[in-house]
Amino acid sequence: MASSPLPGPNDILLASPSSAFQPDALSQPRPGHANLKPNQVGQVILYGIPIVSLVIDGQERLCLAQISNTLLKNFSYNEIHNRRVALGITCVQCTPVQLEILRRAGAMPISSRRCGMITKREAERLCKSFLGENRPPKLPDNFAFDVSHECAWGCRGSFIPARYNSSRAKCIKCSYCNMYFSPNKFIFHSHRTPDAKYTQPDAANFNSWRRHLKLTDKSPQDELVFAWEDVKAMFNGGSRKRALPQPGAHPACHPLSSIRTRSIAFSSQTLTLLEEISGEKDQVNTHKKRIHLIRSKRM
Repeated sequence: MASSPLPGPNDILLASPSSAFQPDALSQPRPGHANLKPNQVGQVILYGIPIVSLVIDGQERLCLAQISNTLLKNFSYNEIHNRRVALGITCVQCTPVQLEILRRAGAMPISSRRCGMITKREAERLCKSFLGENRPPKLPDNFAFDVSHECAWGCRGSFIPARYNSSRAKCIKCSYCNMYFSPNKFIFHSHRTPDAKYTQPDAANFNSWRRHLKLTDKSPQDELVFAWEDVKAMFNGGSRKRALPQPGAHPACHPLSSIRTRSIAFSSQTLTLLEEISGEKDQVNTHKKRIHLIRSKRM
């Protein structure tokens, strides 16, 4: 694989993944699926929970709904959906026959009408992004991914995991101008080379870099792909939960209670002031009437 020039006394090379690092347990390539039969039902242990699997198009896939209802039950549907899209995980919708098989296997309720299926590797990535520690994969300090995008005129650069310590870290070095960019800015950076073709970029979404930024190598080894997936999973959205008011809590504990209190107090003060003004006007009118009567009697 081509080298990626980086600053410093020693050049950082895009080392061969097989010799640069050893994949972790989740990254080990799975054996061939030659013996798998279509619609074959199985079971996969994921984070200690048994998940029903089904062979679809020669690949073992897991029920996303069952994963959401068991392992990811503490997260909302929107959180799971947004994380899945950001990780580039595509669901394969099962057929009515496959859905019935999943119902009988206990993966889906009887009332279900559809079900998305994802591979075991994708299920591990999704669950790891929620349940695991988002630590960077074990890569050498001088390791770099050769990446590129096709937005606008396109661009190519070196993604340096050692510099990727936050979602806005400038960890990509452009191969043309040698400037550093964060991933969400790099997809908007391009150079018009003689052989480049302009591609109309989609909606300007700075969080879509995981979808647009790809490995330059069109046929990378599995270890490299898995490491790239692990890097993209880092800093991928937060798991912060909104603080909901506790049941039975006093209304004064609500964040808007102080505003409401001030509004009520202000309204009371306004009414009091208006009453005082009205009272003073009445007194003035009474004095005017008395003066008018006294003058009329004198005349």
